[in-house]
Amino acid sequence: MSLSTHQAVFQPLLQVLETFLSTAQLDARRVFHGRGHLHEGLEHINVDWYAPVMLVSGYKEIENIDELTELIVRFDVERQIKSVVYQLRSSKGAVSEVKWGEEHPVCIVTESELKFEVQPGVRQNAGFFLDMRPLRHWLRQYSEGKNVLNLFAYTCSLSVAALAGGARQVVNVDMSKPSINWGKRNHELNSQDPRSVKSIPHNLFKSWGRIQQFGRYELLLIDPPTRQKGSFSAEKDYAAVLKKLHKLCEPGADIIATVNSPYLSGDYLPSLMQRYQSNIRLIGEMEASPEFVDKYPERGLKIFHFRAPG
Repeated sequence: MSLSTHQAVFQPLLQVLETFLSTAQLDARRVFHGRGHLHEGLEHINVDWYAPVMLVSGYKEIENIDELTELIVRFDVERQIKSVVYQLRSSKGAVSEVKWGEEHPVCIVTESELKFEVQPGVRQNAGFFLDMRPLRHWLRQYSEGKNVLNLFAYTCSLSVAALAGGARQVVNVDMSKPSINWGKRNHELNSQDPRSVKSIPHNLFKSWGRIQQFGRYELLLIDPPTRQKGSFSAEKDYAAVLKKLHKLCEPGADIIATVNSPYLSGDYLPSLMQRYQSNIRLIGEMEASPEFVDKYPERGLKIFHFRAPG
């Protein structure tokens, strides 16, 4: 099918792209969230901006990707795009190809003047979760003077935001050493004092003793993968993390915990916390980035704010 033949179906996508590209866009951003199921016929398409790369993700084949690429380039009145990359997420290995422009396998993007390394299209995830922008903003407001524990730190963007907000120390825990090293590069990009960053590139469930060596924490971040083969399943293993919280928290500590699974209900995590840490209370739920609006919000990212007893 072609865009010209199915203009009505593609009109929401084209309108968003044209509006977005009509002005200079400095920060990384989700441009179009088809996976939110708000636009019938476009549920398989996401578009992300990692300057200077526009990444088009297809969760099934986008048959008219060449025509869509041409329109993206035409809409770019500021000439800010250097590459349009198409990644077929439904293919084995989530293969990608440059549809227009030059290869940019590594980009340094910004978000509110903070810098992050991303690798759009190189693997399934670019290394920077765009839906977490409000949480990074919150961390810059509420991390002053705190010792911060970042479990499942991945590339450490939350820790970068916490240090930017004045945290006295961040402890990054992730079993992937390449991800931890990527996180170190993110800290370096923002000229953050390496003495304030502690890294534990080991399996969380074998590292509790070392985590406790860096003291108790006034702020804990728990942002696990939904399912990581051989290491973590939110449904099976989240309880084991929550059971340890009383040994890690300072009195009155803030705990930010997330779950991102279409199969776990909105009350799954609060109920689990109540079951294993009944004295830790739920303060509220944080919103994901507004670009990620979803027809079925219970299936999307859920970010909860808890607080330990004072």
